[in-house]
Amino acid sequence: MARTRSDHPSNLTVHAVALLALLLGWTALLGPAADAAPRETTAALAVRGGDVLYSAGARCTVGFNARSGSTDFALLSGRCAQTGGTTWYADAALTVPVGVTTGISFPGNDYATVRYTGTTVARPGEVSLGAGAGTRDITAAAHPVVGQSVCHVGRTTGYRCGTVQAVNVTVNYGGGSVSGLFRSNVCSEPGDMGGPAFSGTTAIGIIVGSSGNCGSGGVTYYQPVVEWLSVYGLSIY
Repeated sequence: MARTRSDHPSNLTVHAVALLALLLGWTALLGPAADAAPRETTAALAVRGGDVLYSAGARCTVGFNARSGSTDFALLSGRCAQTGGTTWYADAALTVPVGVTTGISFPGNDYATVRYTGTTVARPGEVSLGAGAGTRDITAAAHPVVGQSVCHVGRTTGYRCGTVQAVNVTVNYGGGSVSGLFRSNVCSEPGDMGGPAFSGTTAIGIIVGSSGNCGSGGVTYYQPVVEWLSVYGLSIY
């Protein structure tokens, strides 16, 4: 008597279905693959000079990171920092807290200091030069000198370089007078405020104001960093 065909698939068919399921990701048929454990895909957060911190009422560019002992700080424009809350975040959604304001001076000066409080966000001693341009390690701070080369990074106009034209300049802006500034022949525009200014690997200031624009030429004013670091007992690292 001839043998009847079985109602169950042969071992060959089972193996074929199993292979197809793995290729197509049919985990509902075969269960999860052995290597389907969750993988970490979120890159570590970092805040450098030129990056942005957010508060409940402000969005301010970090000029430089600085340090006192084992505590790290961010240097911001005082005029910008005074418009927001005292808690700062690494994201616009205000979900990643990174620090709190420890001091603001404006007018007279134009600087603010934020103490980093979290450990989830790295704060390297460097500045971002803009999209695709890499970073610059900043290792020291110094007073600006007339004729010195200077480069700055602004959120609006990016990485630009020129020469220091004047020091100890007084300018009226933002509802007050600020003295002790320096000026360069580098242009900047709205949105650049707070960006770092440096000569080589040396921090010299942050952008606080400008005259003119990058289409027709202009100048930029900066708050020097040396006095600022001295007031708070900080150093660039």
